[in-house]
Amino acid sequence: MKVCHLTSLHSPNDIRIFIKECSTLGRSNIDTHYVVPSEVSYTKDNVVIHSVKKEDTNRLKRMVSTTKLVYEKALEINADVYHFHDPELIPIALQLKSKEKKVVYDVHEDMPRSILSKYWIPKPFRKIIAYSFEKYENSKSKRFDYIIGATPYIANRFSKINPNTIDINNYPLLKELANKEPSLKKEKQVCYVGGITPIRGISNIVKVSNLVKGDIIMAGNISGEELEKEIKTSKVKYKGLLNREEVNSLLNKSVAGLVLFLPEPNHINAQPNKMFEYMSAGIPVIASNFPLWREIIEGNKCGICVDPEDPKEIANAIQWIFDNPEEAVNMGKNGRKAVEEKYNWEAESVKLINLYKVLERKINNDKES
Repeated sequence: MKVCHLTSLHSPNDIRIFIKECSTLGRSNIDTHYVVPSEVSYTKDNVVIHSVKKEDTNRLKRMVSTTKLVYEKALEINADVYHFHDPELIPIALQLKSKEKKVVYDVHEDMPRSILSKYWIPKPFRKIIAYSFEKYENSKSKRFDYIIGATPYIANRFSKINPNTIDINNYPLLKELANKEPSLKKEKQVCYVGGITPIRGISNIVKVSNLVKGDIIMAGNISGEELEKEIKTSKVKYKGLLNREEVNSLLNKSVAGLVLFLPEPNHINAQPNKMFEYMSAGIPVIASNFPLWREIIEGNKCGICVDPEDPKEIANAIQWIFDNPEEAVNMGKNGRKAVEEKYNWEAESVKLINLYKVLERKINNDKES
């Protein structure tokens, strides 16, 4: 069985697609290929990475030209199974399906709800675009062999459309962020690691930097010049884009991690990867007080949930962590324990392998018939 993962948006080292899914398949001796916008083609972790040119000039041009190149490369590879990761690839996925290929749609986010928060779409048009896209996505998803939801919420939505739907959560690798025994003598600093956009509560974190007696460290790509100026003229210490080793080092030095997304429709039922990475690193999580997040964080006694739109409440939570190091260490240990017992990629990878075993049986049955 030859498997080919497809993306027109993500990077060659994307954590979910390559580090977790493709590498898992490669280690299982499945002939695995990954088509991705990149400068060069190469082989890594028993996965063949095929580069296509990325169109950077504008969003629409990328959706046309890059997806066309992805499709051409996919045909060249001639896989048995195509596993795609971007909604804009639905048209070419349907073309591959028409060629009697097995097709898996890996849904990373609830796009209709995400559209409601897209700053580049004029606000008056967002609801109608979200409604139209949901109808389109639902109708086409019925034709795919499997739907994978990156969260139970997403999987539940698609299970009503396609019975071959499962959730494979984006939980951390057990060994990657496992830190040494938590220390009571850490510096007074908390961190945020990830995409830096307004809807992720960044402006409120900036305000908090003036309210706490300690440091707030921020790392990741900043979206927009205005937000970049706001961060770089504040007391926040910005570290830029870090590699995984540098992220691990930052988490090990911090007393807590921040994930303070604003209550946008696409955030309420999301499960941010960074939340579980903080837990995996053994540090407390200061998170938005959405019901699902409260269930995870407070249910596992591994952090504090706050109103993400209230800088004072956020500051009080951070100061409590600074002032109570022993309790903070225990929260970190609880988070790490929860990851070891439940929220880890090793458990999720079993679902992925089992899915491919089902697909392999279907392929073999089709050949016999």
